[in-house]
Amino acid sequence: MNCHDESVCALLVGDFHESRSLIREVFREAGWRLIEARDRKGAKEHLQRDSVQVLIMNSEVPGWPWKTVLKNLARMNQPPQLIVTSRTADDHLWSEVLNCGGYDVLPEPFRRDEVERVVASARRHFGPQAVRFAG
Repeated sequence: MNCHDESVCALLVGDFHESRSLIREVFREAGWRLIEARDRKGAKEHLQRDSVQVLIMNSEVPGWPWKTVLKNLARMNQPPQLIVTSRTADDHLWSEVLNCGGYDVLPEPFRRDEVERVVASARRHFGPQAVRFAG
């Protein structure tokens, strides 16, 4: 699945038990594309095959910590913006994600308006003009 440049194409990585339906609904209503992978293997396959602008992942994906994901993304020509999600999101995690080169943190449970705002903003910051830090 290739995503068009003018729309949002995001990869959702992890288990989002209660939140998955809300995320799907937000993307459907906005006309955005959402690709889903439950684990590292599936995510890496999509990152190699699909044009993803935003990567949304849970901070606790088994075997694939978000800091490792940032290092993997840094090797890409046009890496997607990383949004980390967490049920225990706090100022420390938010600061750490931003300082390491991630785009933002979304606290769980999700709020519809916050998901829309953060994803749309991350998409606007995707591309060669985006400032990246080495994590």
